Amino acid sequence: MAKIHKFVQGGDFYAVDVNSGSVHVIDELVYDILDDNRLDSKEETVKRLCSKYDTAEIEEAYDEIKELEDEGSLYSEDLYRDIAMNSGDEPSFIKALCLNIAHDCNLRCKYCFADEGEYKGKRMLMSAETGKKAIDFVLRMSGPRRNIEVDLFGGEPLIAFDTVKAIVDYAKEAEKAYNKNIRFTMTTNATLLTDEIMDYLDKNMGNIVLSIDGRKEVNDFVRMRVDGSGSYDSILPKIKKMVEIRDKGKQYYARGTFTRANTDFFEDVKHLAEAGFDEISVEPVVLPVEHPLSLREEDLPEIFGQYDKLFDEMVKRRAEGNEFKFYHFNIDLQGGPCVYKRISGCGAGHEYVAITPDGDVYPCHQFVGNEKFRMGSLDSEELDMSIADEFKNAHIYNKPECEECWARFYCSGGCQANNYNFNGDMHIPYKLGCEMQKKRVECAIALKSKFME
Repeated sequence: MAKIHKFVQGGDFYAVDVNSGSVHVIDELVYDILDDNRLDSKEETVKRLCSKYDTAEIEEAYDEIKELEDEGSLYSEDLYRDIAMNSGDEPSFIKALCLNIAHDCNLRCKYCFADEGEYKGKRMLMSAETGKKAIDFVLRMSGPRRNIEVDLFGGEPLIAFDTVKAIVDYAKEAEKAYNKNIRFTMTTNATLLTDEIMDYLDKNMGNIVLSIDGRKEVNDFVRMRVDGSGSYDSILPKIKKMVEIRDKGKQYYARGTFTRANTDFFEDVKHLAEAGFDEISVEPVVLPVEHPLSLREEDLPEIFGQYDKLFDEMVKRRAEGNEFKFYHFNIDLQGGPCVYKRISGCGAGHEYVAITPDGDVYPCHQFVGNEKFRMGSLDSEELDMSIADEFKNAHIYNKPECEECWARFYCSGGCQANNYNFNGDMHIPYKLGCEMQKKRVECAIALKSKFME
């Protein structure tokens, strides 16, 4: 099991202590001395490297590394296994909902995981009554948690804008009785944005995720209307206006997806940045390998090269005072998520659930329609907690491949849905996703380290 991970990014050398999370910007000599699993003896190290470096330099660098090891910031031991293995009996409190407002959509995106809004079922919209029940449900199930997240999702949730308003208005009143704070997020394809809707979303959404895939030719190839026409020319000015009216400090993302049709996705990120967006997320598509737009192992070298280009661009823009944030390069090297979050991930199934338009409860939106994972409904006396327990216990210490991986505390074992959909088992990581995640973590660590200089 690797105790450290070393890598080169942007011409600089880095070492990460896996268990403590400490990051070290190092020189090539120290890079060559370090082994992933243990520090060799001084004599072995000198013998191995004396043809490349001066012996006195090797010994001096070795002594400095040994001091770091002695103080616990290199080759530290894993202190979290017992926490993870003994957490199963603790009560679960649901603190986040994905409300599938619409199992319907006015676009026909070629890569849509939700069957263009149908979610393996029929097209339907959530009623205001069901939405209010969902709010009551999460207020009741959140226990001591004061802050609650509700994502208004689809399909396209703005198809049912009146329902959205009814749910938000109800939540503002209902939260008072429980002394809670409900924060809303909406994910929208932006096609239905009007001045009225934009004003409402600005005032009522803590975060707005605005879907656009980058360059016009890329976006319009995959994000099409029912009649086959592209959406770019319509949505770009609406997204720009939505971002412009957001008050300072209010969150948004211009959010895209890259597929096998645009493995040069750096150009799409750059396009969005040049369009004036400073909060950008362009994420890899997840599709069955037989799908023509799916990403495959042979695409990884090009994908890694695109992340390198993105890293270099972000460093350059930072120096020029023209920076933007890229969602997958965000990382906190000082605090970061709590220990249990680092071990168990997003909390799907036990801290976070999805609600369908007819009130069924699933571990997350990506499991909707799979009856094996239906936990119950808003009208049920109680949920199937065996499903919640299954997700709760699918942490990194119950995933053998994750235990051997240096990035386990950054990815928390990967997406449970992707693991299950590709391998039939949440405990077996989605390999392609793992490789991309590890590269992104390296870029994120290097970028943060540079910006902290």
